[in-house]
Amino acid sequence: MQNLNVRLLSVICCSIVLASASVSAQTAIAPEQSHGTLITVPAYGEVTHANDEAHATLSVEEQDKDRATAASRVNLKMKQGAEVIKHEDPTATLKTRGYYTYAVYANDVSNSSNNKLKQPVGWRVGQYLDVTTTNLSDFPKTVAAAQQLLSLNGLQFGLAPATSRKLDQQRIEAAYQNLTERIASIAKAMGRNVGDVVLESVDFEASGAYAPQAAPAMKRFAAQAATPSIEEPSFEPGETTQELRVVGKIKFK
Repeated sequence: MQNLNVRLLSVICCSIVLASASVSAQTAIAPEQSHGTLITVPAYGEVTHANDEAHATLSVEEQDKDRATAASRVNLKMKQGAEVIKHEDPTATLKTRGYYTYAVYANDVSNSSNNKLKQPVGWRVGQYLDVTTTNLSDFPKTVAAAQQLLSLNGLQFGLAPATSRKLDQQRIEAAYQNLTERIASIAKAMGRNVGDVVLESVDFEASGAYAPQAAPAMKRFAAQAATPSIEEPSFEPGETTQELRVVGKIKFK
């Protein structure tokens, strides 16, 4: 019985030695097996910057029985509102858009499709004004002054063009650095030297996988009637994160 145990122990030891030798042999030939293998390496870069540009949408709307009277009031308020903004912030960029005129009909239980056969009881006229500025310190004061004549309908913060161009360079550098780090990690995992790597191609933006970041959510404000004095609103510009994906293809010598 003792001899049998000794034999079994010898067989087990031999099996362990053979298994270890097999693993070592496989590890030894791994670099050779990776020769000429095409490897796709995804990477990612990200940069964040405080928002330094504001985009506000203001509007004016008037309603009157006479269309010309309503339009005249809209035109006057829009002109005065634009002048107020230019006075408060000479650096701001203004753009008017969306002039509209709608007929107003009396309430009727009949089908609304018959409105074409009815006579309007009034007219609703309005227009929008887009304001863009990098003067964020005076922006609340500018908006408060404009709200005495116009209503604030939308607000959005983002990056000025010059800042976006600067961040674009930074995110490219960040993405490429991440790519080189991942290539080094892959080479180490495969038992190869980084010097054996041949970079076949680099695809920035990953063939369309990267899409321009959506603009930050608009902050909505209810329309307010013009008042002699309006308290300055409080704004928090926040920050914007820009991302870039890159895919590299490598081979080992």
